[in-house]
Amino acid sequence: MRQAPQYTINQFFNTFSILNSSFSPDERSILYTSSQTGILNAFAIPVRGGTPRQLTTSTTIATYAVSYFPHDERILFVRDHCGDENHHLYILEDDATERDLTPGIGVKAKFLNWSHDGKHFYYETNERDRRFFDIYRMNVSRLDRTLVFRDTEGLKFHSVSPDENYVVFGKNMTRANCDIYLFSAQTGAMKHLTPHEGEVIFRPASFDVDSQVLYYLTDEESEFTYVARMELSTGKHSVVFKWPGNVFAYALSKNGKYSILLVDVEGQKKIKIREHQTGEQIALPAFPKGDVSSAVISPSERLMAFYVNGDRSPNMLYVYEFDTGESRKLVDTLNPEIDSDDLVESRSVSYQSFDGLKIPAFLWKPHQASAERKVPALIWLHGGPGGQTRKGYSPRIQYLVNHGYAVLGVNYRGSSGYGKTFQAADERKHGREPLWDCIEAKKFLASLDFIDASKIGVIGASFGGYMVLAALAFTPEEFACGVDLFGISNWVRMIESFPAYWGSHLEFYYKKMGHPVTDRDLLHALSPAFHADRIIKPLMVVQGANDPRVLRIEADDIVEAIRKKNGTVEYLLFLDEGHGLTKKSNRITAYDSILKFLDKHLRGEEVYIPHNEKHPEEAFASKVFQSQRSTKSTNSFC
Repeated sequence: MRQAPQYTINQFFNTFSILNSSFSPDERSILYTSSQTGILNAFAIPVRGGTPRQLTTSTTIATYAVSYFPHDERILFVRDHCGDENHHLYILEDDATERDLTPGIGVKAKFLNWSHDGKHFYYETNERDRRFFDIYRMNVSRLDRTLVFRDTEGLKFHSVSPDENYVVFGKNMTRANCDIYLFSAQTGAMKHLTPHEGEVIFRPASFDVDSQVLYYLTDEESEFTYVARMELSTGKHSVVFKWPGNVFAYALSKNGKYSILLVDVEGQKKIKIREHQTGEQIALPAFPKGDVSSAVISPSERLMAFYVNGDRSPNMLYVYEFDTGESRKLVDTLNPEIDSDDLVESRSVSYQSFDGLKIPAFLWKPHQASAERKVPALIWLHGGPGGQTRKGYSPRIQYLVNHGYAVLGVNYRGSSGYGKTFQAADERKHGREPLWDCIEAKKFLASLDFIDASKIGVIGASFGGYMVLAALAFTPEEFACGVDLFGISNWVRMIESFPAYWGSHLEFYYKKMGHPVTDRDLLHALSPAFHADRIIKPLMVVQGANDPRVLRIEADDIVEAIRKKNGTVEYLLFLDEGHGLTKKSNRITAYDSILKFLDKHLRGEEVYIPHNEKHPEEAFASKVFQSQRSTKSTNSFC
């Protein structure tokens, strides 16, 4: 048995996040997003290796790098207003000045893609009508724009063909029923490419370099999505690539030399690179503690930037040279104070639910757990609806496991990744069958000889937070306690309060959950806010005040209802966050508080004493947090 040291919350969150990548025009640098300063900002690092250079300097708002300009070293980036998700598109000039390209209160904008020649880029904005996103083309040198497409139907842009004659859109009637539309920029005509009956997924994937073929993903006559192609001149369809699981994405490199596939392998997304013409697979390097999780091929098709991620390895940025087959690590994100061997590798498990359905899950077992030394456990509930718990690094899970909690990430019915029949099995059954899968998860945990069966709790965020509230309200005796982060408590209000630009998602929620008018009784029945008097076990609620998806009132209501009956509830409200915690200081505060709550109400210790702390604070009933702001920051309005 390995006796791993306990690491502090500060040590875990000194492992920083990195994401996205873009090559500079000379392919000597890679642009990426990093939280190494405590909040996400844009950084660049030489392809040959070296010290990263910070490009944006926000101290209050998460800033996401998008791309270098194709012919100069200006960059595009996005940021919102304190978590409200109304992202604006910005340019960082050569002199480090920032310019908002999509100004306006309540406006949401998104970069789409570069033209093949790099002389302009496409983006979308809902400045005209908050319900719809119009497509614009912006000239790179003059930074003036031309309207390309005005949306009135809630179409979802995917890409522009290399010759810029076509714009391809997706339309999601529900998550399991999607269509593809092709717009001609020359004639203004819109063509429906995938008329069909029943529920079938058709999603655009990539144009070929000659703009004659459209590759797309579909699950037509299949449980899983696969790659197919359509000749635009004839409408002829053919299958390109099938996999014994979902294909999540398919793309071609700029000149069509390579194809990139993202596939599901037992709950883990894996990258496959192939020679496009021959189909021959490129042998990528093997990594003992992770797998290649995302990849971007440079415009010259000589280099590839990619990330390696695993349960014990957070995202690490590498570069790969196709000619030599050599790879180099550019950014190592794991805090050097943490030994990855002290972290825990998850194990794929499954169990039978109440009706015999097989439920897949991932189990993290603390090193010290044994039949002689039983540990408490948490059922980890993913977001969605329709999300999936997968393998991969999670500082939150590893922190809890390192401090002696077993974690079972349950992919209850309705989760993605296990076929469309499994994903549809939860429709209008929330608060019942998916929750009953979690009750069976508790029984599965209790059957393990290293679990203390009397100390099993639930934790989840977003839709997973709803599942936590449902578990405590609808099965009040089952779980010892719960932790709800950004969870829905009132489905009637939730669906009625969607942002205007979520209009195209309504049919999905009506089918999945119910209609707020015709199914009001159903939504009332599955909303924990109307049954909070049944909650008898301790609950912690974490919420961002600026959350546009799950409004603050969702948390306020459930907390107030429990307090009225003198129940045990702790409430953490972050005034400068939205749907999630973007600031390191807030993540530290939240998960330090969560561990204290679990140690008191699940493990049974009155006060948790953090590693190397001599005078811990007492647990609290309610606190409101706001990060300190720098008066020198250009973003101090947060």
